Amino acid sequence: MTENLPEPIDLDAHRTRRDDDSRPADETAGAVVPLSPGEVERMDTAYEIALDGDADDDPATGNVLVPVDTPGLMLPVQEGARNPIIPVHLRPGNLRGTVRRALVRSGHVAAFHAVRTPWYGVKFTWFAGRGFTRLVRNQVNWWWVPNSFALEQKAADAGELREWEKIHRQLKATRMWRGGVLAVQNVGLLIGAPIAYTSAPGAALVAAGAVAAGALAHYGRPAGQTLIGTAVVAPRYRKLTSDVVLRAYYAAGLGNPDKADQQVTFGSIMSRDASDTGTQVVIDLPWGKSWSDVLKSREKIASGLDVHVRQVFLTEDDSSSRRHVLFVADKDPLAIPAGRTDMLDGKQRSIWEPMRLGKDERDRLVELSLMWFSVLVGAQPRKGKTFTARLVALHAALDPYVKLIVVDGKKSPDWLGFRKVAHRMVFGELPNPLDDDPIGHLLAVLDEVLEHIDKVNAKLTSLPVDECEEGKLTPALARDRRYPELRVMVLVMEEFQVYFETASQEVNKQVADKLSKILAIGPSAGVILVSSSQKPSGVGAGDVQRLFNRYRDNHTIRFALKCGNRDVSMAVLGGDAYAEGYDASSLPVGEKFRGVGYLYGASDHTPTVRGFLADGKDADKILDAARKHRERLGTLTGEAAGEELARESRDVLADILTVLGADTAAHWEAIAGRLAEQMPEQYDGTTPDAISAQARALKVPSRDVKRDGVNRKGCRAADIRAAMDRRNA
Repeated sequence: MTENLPEPIDLDAHRTRRDDDSRPADETAGAVVPLSPGEVERMDTAYEIALDGDADDDPATGNVLVPVDTPGLMLPVQEGARNPIIPVHLRPGNLRGTVRRALVRSGHVAAFHAVRTPWYGVKFTWFAGRGFTRLVRNQVNWWWVPNSFALEQKAADAGELREWEKIHRQLKATRMWRGGVLAVQNVGLLIGAPIAYTSAPGAALVAAGAVAAGALAHYGRPAGQTLIGTAVVAPRYRKLTSDVVLRAYYAAGLGNPDKADQQVTFGSIMSRDASDTGTQVVIDLPWGKSWSDVLKSREKIASGLDVHVRQVFLTEDDSSSRRHVLFVADKDPLAIPAGRTDMLDGKQRSIWEPMRLGKDERDRLVELSLMWFSVLVGAQPRKGKTFTARLVALHAALDPYVKLIVVDGKKSPDWLGFRKVAHRMVFGELPNPLDDDPIGHLLAVLDEVLEHIDKVNAKLTSLPVDECEEGKLTPALARDRRYPELRVMVLVMEEFQVYFETASQEVNKQVADKLSKILAIGPSAGVILVSSSQKPSGVGAGDVQRLFNRYRDNHTIRFALKCGNRDVSMAVLGGDAYAEGYDASSLPVGEKFRGVGYLYGASDHTPTVRGFLADGKDADKILDAARKHRERLGTLTGEAAGEELARESRDVLADILTVLGADTAAHWEAIAGRLAEQMPEQYDGTTPDAISAQARALKVPSRDVKRDGVNRKGCRAADIRAAMDRRNA
């Protein structure tokens, strides 16, 4: 097998320049390429810091670091490789972005200098005057020969009279000759200037004056200053060469340069990527090394490249298990904000079209398809979890044909604005100023969703084949005014684990059972679930825990932002994602890294996403536009349209007091039975535990009640009245 391997190629022999071939690889990584002063001036960039401290790397001298080996001068490193005929950034797919970046940069530079033109005029005038003064002073010094005094004094101190006389005579002769030169120059200017002023064309005079003034300004500028400012500050980045890459891979134990069959080779030319944010190259590992070996060695590769691990990205190649693409970003791409969401334009969106979630590490757009899927978002507090879930909900809100339901388990102001468009809203777990019976409302909402699923399936079954060819929901059917029951429904569950840990185990079971059913059968009926949690594991016990885990694990798309540890990351992303090298606990920490996470399950690729931003003010603006769309089309429903939930008018305290009648107290079993019998529309199927939990949430104590010789837990009418008085007050 080793006999067919190509001979190792001496890459140094194909490089255009090597300052010192005897230097080690880490020093040659800072090699410089000479540029002309004009080219440096046209770059219009400035460097913030010098990474390598190379004295030769100075824009003023024309020596500037280049990011990669010049593709046009570097021979292919593997048989069959070809230099690109058309550069990557000029290919049809990238040309638009290249032109856009060039226009944006040119526009910024033009605006930058236009605003500063008056100041440039002041600087130009000052530098020109300074240059004229310096020119006159230097001419006078040239004529006077000031250094001659030292020679005369030295001869006088030594008592060498003849030497002194010789120096003095030469000094007088030099001053006489130089004075004549300056006199001719000045006479020429005095005579020639008026003649030129009266006879030369005005344009020529202006051009000559501008050239002279520019020369004087350039001559008079202080050291280190420029006539105009710098509009674009280009960060410095380490040059990536083939030697540096090979050093990194060998240091990571992925090959051996001394063994022919264990050498790392290249499958492509090293080049800039299409977005011009880093350098990429195809790597072929030695025989026996695989993709899993590379994933385990990512941090060691970064160390060998002398960059941060967040700047190193590896992409598997489908052609071979030992081939992959290495991309090294110039700077940490995760620290660069993706920017604000494009939904600020307020335009109508479609839930059937992918939403723009953010940008990946290569600055490529990341889109998320929602139809037929469910999304789980998990993270530590204050890492962008709510902002991500809200971004998805805002996309759904901008589709006026979507019924949006928001259940906010943490009762935060982040979701208040959705009252403008939401079909249903539930806030918190315990009664509060925003929701007097959140548990009861949640159960009713889940029942409504389950009923909606049944209606959708029944309607799709009854439709003729020409309207519903495959028996599936379509965009046309979901927007058909004849079938309002076929609307797409989006259920957002913020901190959903709260509803698996209520005071009533019976309520926990009901919530867990209903959510599991919705997640299992809802997507096929056009019900999209968006669930977020900061506690994705260790919730509940017994059946509740089993149902919680089933609900969590059956989400098809996972988005994990910064997690506290590996176990939490695995709970969000799943064990398969961890086996593939994705651990959200390893994501960076800091204000600038909020909204950064792994998107798993949305496609074959798992990008590291920097989410687009929509803060509170942005969300209000988007929701105002969303409500206008719904009002215009007449699609407002539920609470946003002023409709009340069927069970929302239920007053648990008043209902308990009603069924108590003349009794001063009763067991919870008796109260639940009476409620189910007398008010079946609201309490059919209710349990003693559920009624007890709702009453205790309203500050009604559960007391020992003795009835018919049996002492059990129940409530007293006096406690019910006291709770009602407190609520009314």
